[in-house]
Amino acid sequence: MASGKLLRQLIKSGTQGDASGFRAASEAVIKEEREKNHHLLANDLERLLYGDQANFGKNARKLQSLPSVPTNKDNGLALLEERAVIREEKDIILSDASQSALDEILMEHNRADVLRSYGLQPAQKLLFCGPPGCGKTLAAEVIAHSLSMPLVLVRLDSIISSFLGETAANLRKVFDYVATHPVVALFDEFDALTKDRGDSADHGELKRSVNAVLQMMDGYRGESILIATTNYETLLDKAVWRRFDEVVRFEMPNLEQIKRLLALKLSGVRRNFEPDDGQVASVFKGMSHADIERVLRRAVKEMILSGREFLEKSHIDNALAREYRYKS
Repeated sequence: MASGKLLRQLIKSGTQGDASGFRAASEAVIKEEREKNHHLLANDLERLLYGDQANFGKNARKLQSLPSVPTNKDNGLALLEERAVIREEKDIILSDASQSALDEILMEHNRADVLRSYGLQPAQKLLFCGPPGCGKTLAAEVIAHSLSMPLVLVRLDSIISSFLGETAANLRKVFDYVATHPVVALFDEFDALTKDRGDSADHGELKRSVNAVLQMMDGYRGESILIATTNYETLLDKAVWRRFDEVVRFEMPNLEQIKRLLALKLSGVRRNFEPDDGQVASVFKGMSHADIERVLRRAVKEMILSGREFLEKSHIDNALAREYRYKS
């Protein structure tokens, strides 16, 4: 593991958008790993550093150039939060249908000028549905990375208010901001804002927020991409659906996608099995992408801390056992 000093330097330069400082700290980490004879890790870090340096610098500058985000006037909390854009298309494993939908969205934006010459616009209002941990938020990050746009998270905890009209006022600030500053705006857990107005359990302010969202989505004409995600699509108000240009459904990974995910996440890790081993992949059936990644991280940590050179099936079995205890 890299020293604490180097890790602090790396994180500091990364969060400040200091590309040269990030590169210097990264090179120091690589050198330190080589001196420890961790050549596979050093090679992988080197490939990541020099392969992604240009994109890192470009995205960092864009994030740094964003003006101050709007705030809730009552408590001063930010209504939007900038997020680092690191992961790209190669880092996401999806079903064929979801991947095809994502590819089409990116193609529309990469060739927006062609569409506009025919009086058409690329899809800008997107709804991502599906179980937790299956790639909805990651897909938003991939879109931001692929289009070199900043990613901002809409802070629903700051937007929703119990005061009359305050939720709508906060929403107006958000829509005004994204209309004038091209970003990928992620409305995570969108159902919290747009629950079915027929639900008698919700108080009046939340019902008014649905009306506000509908009106603002109808009137939106900016260049930002608005992405709403939900784990509970049945809770959404029926009128919300037709406001979106595209609806993409994300699914739990099947066996073949699990094998691809194992190959992706264990690349550079020495192991005594192959990621496409059906017996290894099958133990993850029924788990989400996020669950699988968490189990693999635990397994690799156990390998490192136990001083083993190779990741073994027993490490995965132990990590799985802990996952099941965690969820029980």
